[in-house]
Amino acid sequence: MAERMGRFIYSDHAKEMLAERGIESEWVERTVLTPDAIESDPKHADRVRAYKALPERDGRVLRVVYVELEGAHRIITLFLDRSRRR
Repeated sequence: MAERMGRFIYSDHAKEMLAERGIESEWVERTVLTPDAIESDPKHADRVRAYKALPERDGRVLRVVYVELEGAHRIITLFLDRSRRR
């Protein structure tokens, strides 16, 4: 079941990725609110991919996939994207 954290709703999968990968929810929220780049998900028209270089992780790029809801963002997955340049 998804858990609401402020204006963000984290799927169970996203919560697992936070724990497994040592990613802070603040980084996720910063990525969604002030991304370096965004693009549509080619397989899911309702999903957005947001990217942000993280100084806390030596400039590695965080990818957050989410869906915009009325008044909130539902975080589907997140990971440090090895294919993106800093």
